Amino acid sequence: MTADAIDPGPSALEPLIRLIGQDFWRQRMTEIRDLASSGPRSGLAIRQRHSLELTIDKLRRPRDKALTQGERLVERIASEIQPIAESLSAAGRANLVEQVRTALTGRNTLVSIFHLIRTAMMQQARGFTVRFSGLEDGTPHDLLLQRNGATAEVACDVITAEEGRGVHRGAWFRLADRIDPDLQTWLAAHPGRYLLKMTLPQGLRGGLHDAEPDLTALAQVHERIRAMLRSATRQDHDEAIVLRLDPLLLAGAQAEDNGLISRLRREFGPEAHLSVTTAGNAVFVMAARAGQENEVAIAIRRRLGAIAPQRLTGENPGILAIFVEDTDKTEWRGLRERLELEGEARQFMTHRDARPVVAVSFASRLELFGLSAPDAAADGEIRFRNPNHPAAGLVALAPAVLSSM
Repeated sequence: MTADAIDPGPSALEPLIRLIGQDFWRQRMTEIRDLASSGPRSGLAIRQRHSLELTIDKLRRPRDKALTQGERLVERIASEIQPIAESLSAAGRANLVEQVRTALTGRNTLVSIFHLIRTAMMQQARGFTVRFSGLEDGTPHDLLLQRNGATAEVACDVITAEEGRGVHRGAWFRLADRIDPDLQTWLAAHPGRYLLKMTLPQGLRGGLHDAEPDLTALAQVHERIRAMLRSATRQDHDEAIVLRLDPLLLAGAQAEDNGLISRLRREFGPEAHLSVTTAGNAVFVMAARAGQENEVAIAIRRRLGAIAPQRLTGENPGILAIFVEDTDKTEWRGLRERLELEGEARQFMTHRDARPVVAVSFASRLELFGLSAPDAAADGEIRFRNPNHPAAGLVALAPAVLSSM
């Protein structure tokens, strides 16, 4: 297949860029590149966090390869934004542009906009007429659905899984990047294979979404590790941190082995934070845990309770459409398969704050980018009806997986 046959010509995304502003978009791409230069681990995580923006920018350029499933979905959702803007009143259009620009500012991402548009598209695929009432009318909910005389409100929200972790992944990436030069210097003087086990009872906060991460706590942990290495002791502990340095005895793990992290993950479990530093044949592994198990599903349930009375009027059946950000395949699959997400959602539905809620849906980037089960939910989202709501049978929640074509 030739490049001309793959690339249809002018990008379908150019109307979106014109809506945002060419200069605004170029400035944002520069900002993301600057953010991603903070360190190898943090930089990779930041590029992943801003993958929507980077994918859009990539799709604007001439290409000689067919688009992936995820790229087609990104292009399709992004290309809907301009037609939606044209369908709105002048005030609604201005509100949409403002929301998109806000999503392209600071540590924000386009996830909130994509979640809104994708939710609207899925409801349209179910046969609902969708009004962007939040943009048009300033309602606390984002969408107003109508079908066969039934009306429902939809409030879209994004929650970061970091809220349920004692040790934020973003903070861990920053720490690993910060201490990496010290570890390389230490390994040069002490060649070998080492494992530093770390417990942080007070946690370590400051995710990649935080505009002002807690760098003081980060610096304190960094200095404690440096001090232990300088003193040639093998352990250090108090109420803030527990450190223990042991030989790395993981069978078959080599410094150049690409499977080392996978082996470490099997050894320490899905909640451990891992980092590998090498210097020649020497290896220094850090494995950290918080003082308690992650409570991602509990954090999500608390968020449901906080937004339901604020975002839903109670005049119509309400749907909370939740996007869970900053998760990964292993964690997301575990939340579903261990029924943690379902359990907390159903517990929320027994509370009085859930009275206006007829259903709750959950999605993540895995569904957004079109991954298949079991990594992602089979129907493009997970849905739970509230059996206590009198209109539970009125709002159909049949599957409506978006086509990538």
